[in-house]
Amino acid sequence: MTPSLREIQKRINSTEKTKKITNAMHMVAASKLGKSETNNEAFIPYAEKIEEMVHHIVESYGDHQHPILIPRKVKKVAYFVVTSDRGLAGPFNSQVLRKLEELIHKRHRTSKEYTIISIGRMGRDYFKSRNMPVLRSVTDLPDHPYFSDLEDLTFDTVQFFVDGEFDQLEMVYNHFVSAVSQEVRVKKILPLVNEDDVDQLKTTKHSEFLFEPNEEQILKTLLPQYAESLIYGAFLESKASENAARMNAMRNATDNADNMISDLRLQYNRARQAQITQELSEIISGAEAQDD
Repeated sequence: MTPSLREIQKRINSTEKTKKITNAMHMVAASKLGKSETNNEAFIPYAEKIEEMVHHIVESYGDHQHPILIPRKVKKVAYFVVTSDRGLAGPFNSQVLRKLEELIHKRHRTSKEYTIISIGRMGRDYFKSRNMPVLRSVTDLPDHPYFSDLEDLTFDTVQFFVDGEFDQLEMVYNHFVSAVSQEVRVKKILPLVNEDDVDQLKTTKHSEFLFEPNEEQILKTLLPQYAESLIYGAFLESKASENAARMNAMRNATDNADNMISDLRLQYNRARQAQITQELSEIISGAEAQDD
């Protein structure tokens, strides 16, 4: 059934309202992306410096007994999954959740072999609807988080590992490549040392540097902070990726609305022409009938 002119005009008006909303969301996301990129870039020097310090102390300290360093038999894996609190971000959430499902299907036979630490409402609701084991979940974090916003979560996550709640921690999140490109990354956080590196660390020569109070005390403080910084850094990347994904999704939605409005206006003009032609035909037919 051919739609009437009123119906077509109503669809045009509705689409134009949607376009205004998506265009506004695009501009908001673009603004947030700029701040997220700045935060991410500002954190990189700190992350690199603390990594350098940790590696230096670990290589110079012969007795590597800190629980964060020591690899152990992996009986249970924790996945730290970062999603968003809101949708309308294209494949941002779905590609992370799909990657997690692939890892679980490939590695684990039962739900007792893994657990999940979740950031974001989209991930939390997804896991809850599928009865997946969640050790801890956090939602409603700010768009531009400070380290203090994640401090409790990162501290608890490291402590869970130390206490033996799980034997390996991996992050699944969107790595920020550029404003138009984000890729899912799986990054092992804990333990900090791989099994293959243990023998090498044991044979590493001690440096001639002196540590105050001593290497053990420094590592006890620094190693958890390093692990927490890895989590926080990945979260900053995820936030930048989220804003970029939402910006691109809203820009595409705005472009699609433009195309739809053009098609509807063309349809409206054709229908209007057909109506005018029909009206003229009826007038001419009526005039000819009167002449007869």
